[in-house]
Amino acid sequence: MSQDNLVKLKCSETETGHIAYTRRNKKKTEKLELMKFNKNVRRHTLHKEVKK
Repeated sequence: MSQDNLVKLKCSETETGHIAYTRRNKKKTEKLELMKFNKNVRRHTLHKEVKK
């Protein structure tokens, strides 16, 4: 997996600090927001892109 396309996604709904990684096209300027599974609370939560 190419390291330059990786972005860090942090859970914005809970204070658990759950982090997920995904790939994205760097030509997009808006921040990425995805629903990802948070295993600490055992449900899908909103994850927002943060700096590496």
